[in-house]
Amino acid sequence: MSIFTKCCCGEPEVNSSDENQGWRIFTSKEVLAATHNFSNDNKLGEGGFGSVYWGQLQDGSQIAVKRLKVWTSKAEMEFAVEVEILGRARHKNLLSLRGYCAEGQERLIIYDFMPNLSLLSHLHGQFATDGHLDWRRRMRIALGSAEGIAYLHHYATPHIIHRDVKASNVLLDANFEAHVADFGFAKLIPEGVSHVTTRVKGTLGYLAPEYALWGKVSESCDVYSFGILLFELISSRKPIEKLGSGQKRTIVEWAGPLVYEGKVDELVDPKLKGQFDEAELRRLVYVAAMCAQSSPEKRPTMREVVESLKGEGLFLMPSAENSQEERHSVTLEPVKYGDKLLAEDDDDANDENVAPNQPVNGKIKSTP
Repeated sequence: MSIFTKCCCGEPEVNSSDENQGWRIFTSKEVLAATHNFSNDNKLGEGGFGSVYWGQLQDGSQIAVKRLKVWTSKAEMEFAVEVEILGRARHKNLLSLRGYCAEGQERLIIYDFMPNLSLLSHLHGQFATDGHLDWRRRMRIALGSAEGIAYLHHYATPHIIHRDVKASNVLLDANFEAHVADFGFAKLIPEGVSHVTTRVKGTLGYLAPEYALWGKVSESCDVYSFGILLFELISSRKPIEKLGSGQKRTIVEWAGPLVYEGKVDELVDPKLKGQFDEAELRRLVYVAAMCAQSSPEKRPTMREVVESLKGEGLFLMPSAENSQEERHSVTLEPVKYGDKLLAEDDDDANDENVAPNQPVNGKIKSTP
């Protein structure tokens, strides 16, 4: 049953059967007090949907509040989808819903605050040079993110396709455990339906070819995006890099030849200074390559990805002695997004859909 339904005045009405599920309805008065009237000093980030603010409730617990910028039918739909999915999906590697507020045209979603912000901030943002992401943490983030997405695909009812898996939507708690966030673009998939065709949503560089080109979305699209995320996590390179003369290169275009030639060490972030586990690296690279294949039929499921990251699955990296034939069987072809899409892509566009706790333009609330 839906967490809330629409009543005649347009405001959500809670279904009583969904009470006591770990979330509650907040009043605007509570949220205003927690965020100091949405003070700029409390602003964590800003995106196309609006802004995210840090707050502290009367009991001392810290929250992140996503506030819609303007009320539109589209924004209302994304608000409803995110609250619906976060209320349904409870997993240690998914961002927890604390509640929501819908008064008049005010639409607020309240989450747990993640002290270490997003993976993006540690790979490419203000913490990129701080050295917090050692190899052990990167492996843990990879597995935690995979388990969160696997829950959406295989254990949630109905199954859920995230549609916007990316570094800014992987949030990190005080122990650097991963929490997958931002479900505004997610799709609920009824039992027995293999895919749906829909308007393309998400972030360029992470989009699977069948989705970017034809709008065909399935769980396999999230698998592709996760493969791109793994390459990004290994290398600290962006999904799309700007080269000289206005040209751009995807991470698959850069990583593909190195995977094909077995030069996996050259994929590793130089900031790690060679401090990584060789066997784990080979496993992570092979899983990334399997996920980022151009053909959706060749990609593993997220359940298989989790097993492989644990060293238990069918898609383990072959040994160095016998790997050439199996490496060459992996088809890594860069997505041809087209000049128009690439021209529209820039750094600001990649931040358009900011996850809770995601700093933008250097603005961040430090933990008190």
